[in-house]
Amino acid sequence: MQEKAYRSAVKTLSWRAVGTLDTMVISFLITGSLAMAASIGSIEVFTKMVLYYLHERAWTRVRIGLHRPTGDDYQI
Repeated sequence: MQEKAYRSAVKTLSWRAVGTLDTMVISFLITGSLAMAASIGSIEVFTKMVLYYLHERAWTRVRIGLHRPTGDDYQI
């Protein structure tokens, strides 16, 4: 089974939302400043989204852990 590029894009957006929220909470806990936490979160959301997308697309070329279904495999 091969993943399409748009699936990687959707996964990028959903993961980035989770990651940015985490970054903002950690930033707030460290700095105690909501403005600083929002600033850090707003910058990293873009840089890490691009990095994740590129990482995800690179992994589509790696065959480690992939299984090619055979005719004997049970499928629903």
